[in-house]
Amino acid sequence: MDKLFEKKCAPCEGGVAAFDISEIHKYQKKVDGWNIVKNEKNVYLLEKNFVFKNFLLSQNFVNQVGKLSEEEGHHPEISFGWGYAKVNITTHAIEGLSENDFILASKIDQINV
Repeated sequence: MDKLFEKKCAPCEGGVAAFDISEIHKYQKKVDGWNIVKNEKNVYLLEKNFVFKNFLLSQNFVNQVGKLSEEEGHHPEISFGWGYAKVNITTHAIEGLSENDFILASKIDQINV
């Protein structure tokens, strides 16, 4: 199995099709614990909840995700508070999931706090 965390997110400005559900499930097997959900616009996204011992660890994690996202040029939606962080990833330009989303998810899973 290829290691998604070794890849780099490619710029996406639209013009390509989002993954269909079979491709989504194929890639979902390559990331650990990420759920496939639909948002209020019926767009597929990756979602994962992270649990921490305190607020500072949550904040440190979010800061590292932010730094990683800037490096990759791919930005998730993040909510966090005392002892938790929730990350949602989708490719807004194509209103769905692409390989970039799974690459970013795989890289987020490499973060140690």
